[in-house]
Amino acid sequence: MYPVIRGVSYVLVHTPDMVLHNGTTQTLERETNSDSEYLKVIRNHLRSYDDVIAYPVNQTYIGNIEPEELANLERPWFNKKVENANRYGKFGEIMPEDEFYGLIKSCDVFDLVRLEKSFTQNLKIKFENSNYLKELSNRLGEGSELEEINKLVENGVAEGLYLDDKLVGCVKRAHEFDINLSAHVITENLAVKASGVLAALHIIEKANINKEDIDYIIECSEEACGDMNQRGGGNFAKAIGEIAGLKNATGCDVRGFCAGPTHALLYASTLIQSKVFKNVLVVAGGATAKLGMNGRDHVKKGMPIMEDVLGGFAILVSENDGVNPVVRTDSVGKHSIGAGASPQAVIEAIVAQPLERLNLKFTDVDKYAPEMQNPEVTEPAGAGDVPTQNYKMIAALAVKKGQLERSQINEFVKKHGYVGYAPTQGHVPSGVPILGFAREKMLKGEMNRVMIVGKGSLFLARMTNLFDGISYLIEKNSGIYEDKKELITKDEVKKMVAEALKDFASHLLDE
Repeated sequence: MYPVIRGVSYVLVHTPDMVLHNGTTQTLERETNSDSEYLKVIRNHLRSYDDVIAYPVNQTYIGNIEPEELANLERPWFNKKVENANRYGKFGEIMPEDEFYGLIKSCDVFDLVRLEKSFTQNLKIKFENSNYLKELSNRLGEGSELEEINKLVENGVAEGLYLDDKLVGCVKRAHEFDINLSAHVITENLAVKASGVLAALHIIEKANINKEDIDYIIECSEEACGDMNQRGGGNFAKAIGEIAGLKNATGCDVRGFCAGPTHALLYASTLIQSKVFKNVLVVAGGATAKLGMNGRDHVKKGMPIMEDVLGGFAILVSENDGVNPVVRTDSVGKHSIGAGASPQAVIEAIVAQPLERLNLKFTDVDKYAPEMQNPEVTEPAGAGDVPTQNYKMIAALAVKKGQLERSQINEFVKKHGYVGYAPTQGHVPSGVPILGFAREKMLKGEMNRVMIVGKGSLFLARMTNLFDGISYLIEKNSGIYEDKKELITKDEVKKMVAEALKDFASHLLDE
């Protein structure tokens, strides 16, 4: 019996100051060319929190705008504003930077984070008035003196936390010599943990589940926590679960570059289907390293810095309830080691082959969800419209298989694809953003089938030149599922066998 997608949450965190101080593009520029024109003008290209909330793409990610509505909105989107835009959406929220610093402090269990006293007191008020953060307000502490914080930053012992260019806190290093526990890395890891906690807190409400009912967590972001003796040893999953209050859960981290979430969701599904666990949470926080990643190109074209948000999500996978969409674990498509790295070979392996195995046509899938990056971020950097490129490759293969006419490619792209609306956080865009809308439509009977397509650039680690890809189908629930109350017990089986033997003996005597 297939597992189901019981709930989905998506969160964004607006972090303009972290773009300047934690994004890899900016930190490298500061180290190698501190007097560059880019660094001089970058702050002029940072968006306000109100602008980020009103951005149509962000409103789509948290569920307040349908992807079809976004696709019909004339571009550029960054100069459009959603009227009466809401911080909260049906899938999650867009958190401001000051509250995120408070969440980072709440996630600190080694006393490494310092926040200024008055700043802390203001945060406490905000936390206590928040449905999601109220339970964490007591973890903020009383705050520290700004003089102490400033001294830690000036001495190189801590990474500064800034708000509108003003120092409001810091993250201390966790070891004097271990670069894996440096202040910068600890800040990265706490940002992953905090944004993951935010997504986890939202999924509890969205999936209408008690915290104690979640028994396993899989974290699938692109960061890796550890020390010099076990770099990347983990475990973000349990660290997130601890702060989110998931006391009955255990878990581990799964890594696979951009394809990580697709692998993690499959692992969660198999754990449910094999009855090892009942409720598995797949969660991922955001990557500060990728803030402002394409910033130079955005500035050159007179645009705002579009990569000014951390992205996160959570997906709850549970036992079949006869209602929620199912994960078809028999539909897995994989890019095997010997499959070849050409685009055609990848799409053949992870799209065509699983469909053929199930006797399905390309057009039998309502929507495909490959890399769902926002094209306004990628096009100025020369990467093009990534989702559309993927849809065209799928359509081209359908033409080659004789299931589509060449003249129908553009129609196929429009009908079976979604415009990209996910932040370029690496792992976040790959497949999973579609699940919120797809689940809703399936519950309403408006959609039957979607294909999640995760792809990963394994060569970035310099360990292999291989590419990665994995896919599977999510389908509307047929309403037929295993009800444990109807299972036959061993005693009932023995009784049935005894009665059958008795009838058989009686028949022999009659003969």
